[in-house]
Amino acid sequence: MQRDVMNYDVLIVGAGPAGLAAAIRLKQLAQSAGQELSVCVLEKGAEVGAHILSGAVIDPIALNELIPNWRELGAPLNTPVSDDEFLILGQSQSWAIPHRLLPPLMSNKGNFIASLGDVCRWLGEQAEGLGVEIYAGFSAQEVLYENEQVVGIITGDMGRDTNGEPTAQFVQGIEIRAPYTLIAEGTRGSLTRQLEARFNLRQNASPQKYGLGFKEVWRVPAEQHKLGLVQHTLGWPLSADTGGGSFIYHYGEQLVSIGFVVHLDYANPHLSLFDEFQRFKTHPKIKALLQGGKRLSYGARAISEGGLQSLPNLIFPGGALIGCSAGMVNVPRIKGSHNAMKSGMLAAEAVFEAFNGSKANLLSAYPEALKQSWIWQDLHAVRNVKPLLSRFGSWAGTLLGGIEMWLSAFKITMPWTLQHKKADHDSLKPAAEMPVIHYPKPDGVFSFDKLNSINLSNIAHDANQPCHLTLIDANVPININLAKFDAPEQRYCPAGVYEIVQKDNAPQLQINAQNCIHCKTCDIKDPTQNIVWVPPEGGSGPVYTGM
Repeated sequence: MQRDVMNYDVLIVGAGPAGLAAAIRLKQLAQSAGQELSVCVLEKGAEVGAHILSGAVIDPIALNELIPNWRELGAPLNTPVSDDEFLILGQSQSWAIPHRLLPPLMSNKGNFIASLGDVCRWLGEQAEGLGVEIYAGFSAQEVLYENEQVVGIITGDMGRDTNGEPTAQFVQGIEIRAPYTLIAEGTRGSLTRQLEARFNLRQNASPQKYGLGFKEVWRVPAEQHKLGLVQHTLGWPLSADTGGGSFIYHYGEQLVSIGFVVHLDYANPHLSLFDEFQRFKTHPKIKALLQGGKRLSYGARAISEGGLQSLPNLIFPGGALIGCSAGMVNVPRIKGSHNAMKSGMLAAEAVFEAFNGSKANLLSAYPEALKQSWIWQDLHAVRNVKPLLSRFGSWAGTLLGGIEMWLSAFKITMPWTLQHKKADHDSLKPAAEMPVIHYPKPDGVFSFDKLNSINLSNIAHDANQPCHLTLIDANVPININLAKFDAPEQRYCPAGVYEIVQKDNAPQLQINAQNCIHCKTCDIKDPTQNIVWVPPEGGSGPVYTGM
């Protein structure tokens, strides 16, 4: 069967902050030059913003450059940060760190508390107003190559059953072709993995590092709400050898974003990331905030944490990686959307230059420009923080990282860049060598179970479609993961996708793919890299609102 083909000048995969900023910048440049440039943005979520999840405290530096009159145009950044708090938690107590002790780059003055999903929806409207074509509900399944050059992608088929056979609703995926393809899939994208392997893009980089970020939105009583307050915590319930912390942002009409990040280089396979988050909310300080409130939404998403030394080669024949597909999060600031947007803008400028023949080496202008931009400064100042946390644990690592960030405030730069020693999937130790962790039963008031939680994620998966959580070797989950690590996929997945069940008096891995919220943690943390996440049918997955 002959596939349908669509042709554009530029194809962008992913309608997140990086992809939409790139699309807008391309159209701005074309209009200024009086040129026609066709730009297509492909988004696997059911709508723009459906799969976007972030804290989010947003640094508007990139938005100021991209759309200087964003306030007049109604961008949904309505809550400026009014106050910062940084707390250390014990099991029942909390201690505030004075502002004067925190490095200046940790300040959130001038930033805004917002829903990044809402910001992306607004950016999508701005892009469409400029003539960008956005197709939501279409997953990019394969990369198209010709003569070792990327020439576009193939979208996923629709209407196949669980065995992969066409149903009466079958629609074949189409080819979308373009001279330039920008990959803006976000953290641990499936096409990014293909491209990194095909073009050996990670040959000069440290292993990428990751965290898993949970988020819930609550509406709390007015007397407990402090509009514009930003709080971060370290400490309980995580042990000193497990990195992570929390964020609590007060915004909107009595809304609070409450979240928890666990670094995925933890060693204990008994650790349940979801239960650590739920336990965190039972701390007296947090219970006092949430008492009498209502939980409105829940989600989780992997975060790239490797920093500057984990950036892959950003360009490949016919395209480039932008935003979190490359990994541009500033870990101590817990911010990446500003860097993602700026990277998209820089890539767009390089593409426009290439179209006009001013660059012989296609997109080489993009990584060159990035090294001269404030993105590089932002990431360079904190490049050693994550390696220090990995080497020395939460307390000593935070202290050493803080000293280095203070030195950077005085333009003193350490002459070394610490590399990441190993990938996160290599960090698990055998279950028999690690202490078992017993978690309290959810109380249904502050803490909840996984199934109750994912009901708030508005998941939409057609049960009669191929499983998008694929196994390279079907024997590994029992013979290795269960036998050696006590099946950690049951505990690192935040949505109850993986279960060990008994069948014919033998253990078997059951994959509840309909629960998947597309966090990608299984693809990252599986100890033998046996689980490979691929996109399900377009439009499947969570439909986040206000996240």
